[in-house]
Amino acid sequence: MSTHRLTAPAPGWTATTDVVVVGSGVAGLTVALNVRKAGLRAMVVTKAMLDDGSTRWAQGGIAAALGEGDTPEQHLDDTLVAGAGLCDEDAVRTLVTEGPDAVRRLIATGAAFDRGADGEVLLTREGGHHRNRIAHAGGDATGAEISRALVAAVRTDPQIELIEHALVLDLLTDSEGHAAGLTLHVMGEGARDGVGAVRARAVVLATGGMGQVFSATTNPAVSTGDGVALALRAGAAVTDLEFVQFHPTVLWLGPEAEGQQPLVSEAVRGEGAHLVDADGVRFMVGQHELAELAPRDIVAKAITRRMREQSAEHMYLDGRHFGAEMWERRFPTILASCRTHGIDPVTEPIPVAPAAHYASGGVRTDRHGRTSVPGLYACGEVACTGVHGANRLASNSLLEGLVFAERIAADLAERHLAGELPERTVDVEAARAAHPVPLPASEARAEIQRLMSRGAGVLRSAASMAGTAAGLGLIAEQAYANAAEEKPADPRVETWEAANLLLVATALVAAAAQRAETRGCHWREDFPERDDAVWRRHLITTLAATGGPVSTPEEQ
Repeated sequence: MSTHRLTAPAPGWTATTDVVVVGSGVAGLTVALNVRKAGLRAMVVTKAMLDDGSTRWAQGGIAAALGEGDTPEQHLDDTLVAGAGLCDEDAVRTLVTEGPDAVRRLIATGAAFDRGADGEVLLTREGGHHRNRIAHAGGDATGAEISRALVAAVRTDPQIELIEHALVLDLLTDSEGHAAGLTLHVMGEGARDGVGAVRARAVVLATGGMGQVFSATTNPAVSTGDGVALALRAGAAVTDLEFVQFHPTVLWLGPEAEGQQPLVSEAVRGEGAHLVDADGVRFMVGQHELAELAPRDIVAKAITRRMREQSAEHMYLDGRHFGAEMWERRFPTILASCRTHGIDPVTEPIPVAPAAHYASGGVRTDRHGRTSVPGLYACGEVACTGVHGANRLASNSLLEGLVFAERIAADLAERHLAGELPERTVDVEAARAAHPVPLPASEARAEIQRLMSRGAGVLRSAASMAGTAAGLGLIAEQAYANAAEEKPADPRVETWEAANLLLVATALVAAAAQRAETRGCHWREDFPERDDAVWRRHLITTLAATGGPVSTPEEQ
């Protein structure tokens, strides 16, 4: 039962559906399309426009054992290695065995992948993969093509209701603690404007990641951890928040650059580009058998280490040997992005540095996407299915969103046929009794990002995270003090987002401070070795009665 909620006005309007899906990336839209096939009504709530989520920014592609000689077992092995001992092997086996057919169904929906002269889908490699198994579209515009196809399919179904420009606030439950809908704020004018409520038989979170908790990220501005924050306030368990993947090669725009930064896809290295320092030395050679195509955590650490050794602000990605024709054909999006910022990859190396990219942890689910709150599901980056472990294997994210979205829809369809999805009555008294969380000022967002980047980024230590936790605590204390003095921040999108960022940042730091080892994309300077004897297990985070996150190691 939810005991905490965002400070917000009472809902001024109500809508009803069978399944409400929050998010419009590959995961959310796949759920909506598939529950419709089961005869359930669906509503998609999205924070911006329907195609403005993280999916459209995915450049490299989607991984699946589609090529000759490749097998799900080989894909499983590469995923387990990248996950550094924390993958759920059964979940990974589900992903890699159901993945190829899921991709074929995506193609049948209308997604057009790049094909060779023989008509077969073209496949390339990315970091951590020992086979060419990355299907791509538009050269380096895979996410945009997948988003286009799914959005088109959703828009042609009149039984899928869409609410755009809507920030989800909190979960509604019935008297048994089962999800019964949610509250949200619609940014606009019309019958559904301001704070409202959607009542539903089931709720699916597909809200994406929380990259905006850091100053530099590849995530869009809407990725403020809303789904994880909602789940925590609703009493759900989240897992492995400390494992934030920093993409090794993000276009370096200068020391003052903040917000979403342009990604330089791993596929560029997959096609043969080299990482070099200012002297042209390929520093990844000898670091790993796959050199530049080592798993992302290894490459990000190597770049960061080289930057520290040379007091440099960035390294370089050299693809000059590709030539103009290959850049224009294979990587038109990246080429255009670089040129927009005054860099021509055809004639000069690209300055790159790591930036926050993907949350391997999230709302804890089983293999059907069910969370610890009955009737609340999660899939895509907001979820932790156990597939990624301590470090996501490149291009497994789109596949995970696709496969587990189909599994959620199948579970909902089965429950519907069994009569286990009745209409729910919201427990109004419980909703009113939930403790309102004071909102920080909107400018707290920038301070949260600075604190997190400085103390909980690629390099972490007990001292750096203690400083970060103290800074985050001061922001929370100020919000409570202002509320007590009847000078609270106005409830609006900017302050709700700041509250969500503060909660997920605090939870992330608490978990990262507790994990006293280096594993996957979690790098502790003071504990540089992996410790399987103590830490080959997950950290489960929930919200205490006082409103603070508590992380508990899973029993071994």
